[in-house]
Amino acid sequence: MKRDIENRNDIEKMVNTFYDKVKIDEKLGPIFHQVIGENWAPHLEKMVNFWESLLFHQPVYNGRPFPKHADLPIQELHFERWLNLFNENLDEQFAGSNTQQAKAFGSNIAKVFMAKLFHNTNSLPIA
Repeated sequence: MKRDIENRNDIEKMVNTFYDKVKIDEKLGPIFHQVIGENWAPHLEKMVNFWESLLFHQPVYNGRPFPKHADLPIQELHFERWLNLFNENLDEQFAGSNTQQAKAFGSNIAKVFMAKLFHNTNSLPIA
């Protein structure tokens, strides 16, 4: 039986395994490699802090995520792929209320970013 995301170690696992998949994904990998190159450690640490702040209300993330994405060569299909990989990764490892909350946050983040980038208020048809 899978357990829920319960602490920072779980978030580190969630983030690291997700980005391991992103790195080799044919749609997402090239974009991330273009921006991050081989210097993944700072990005992964920032993402762990981001998700810990969201899920556990810890003030460990300080930043504005959208501006970093505003000039990337991304389309709606990239957000759809990101969200699918994100949810698949969560489902492979975890189950529970925090896991469901992470999925909801991921969906909302994708919708907000897409609306800002593409001026589309009905961006992803996500349940």
